[in-house]
Amino acid sequence: MNFLAHAYLSFKNPDILVGNLISDFVKGKKKFDYTHEIQRGIMLHRMIDEFTDSHKSTAEAKKFFKPEYGLYAGAFIDIVYDHFLANDDNEFPDDGLLQFARLTYGQLESYQNVFPEKFRMMFYYMKKQDWLYHYRFREGIHNSFAGLVRRAKFIHDAGPAMEVFENNYGSLGNCYAEFFPELKKFSSNTLNSLHQN
Repeated sequence: MNFLAHAYLSFKNPDILVGNLISDFVKGKKKFDYTHEIQRGIMLHRMIDEFTDSHKSTAEAKKFFKPEYGLYAGAFIDIVYDHFLANDDNEFPDDGLLQFARLTYGQLESYQNVFPEKFRMMFYYMKKQDWLYHYRFREGIHNSFAGLVRRAKFIHDAGPAMEVFENNYGSLGNCYAEFFPELKKFSSNTLNSLHQN
């Protein structure tokens, strides 16, 4: 999953949120530099990724991107899932996404002194450009695809990804609809079990 889902699946716990969002930037024993609660967020992030990667709906969704992008298909699906989450009225009724994005940025602000440097720089742009809210729109997805391509070593063009996204929009939405309720339940149960350890 991408930033919106990881933030949402932190269940409004600020320490879990921080760990969940910085996890990809924390390598090896560096996780022990953080509080126990932030470490739980780091572990939750990794378990969410593992659940996502092994889910049958994700395997189905990846098929649309694999011909063009191979092993990067999963990274595109993470962004696609955030788009459908951003437009999910069950999770964000009455434009609740806008309020959620503002709450998330506000919670993260006070933790900037513990952010890994790369995430600190990314957070500046995330907030300034309001990434969490803009996953709702196709332009936001295009920008996210372009950012992924810029960071990747072996792919160079986001154009085909947008075509795949548009041409298979309904099928990708069905994959999300089958997958996300299971992920939400898994994340809640996992977080509860991590709190008990």
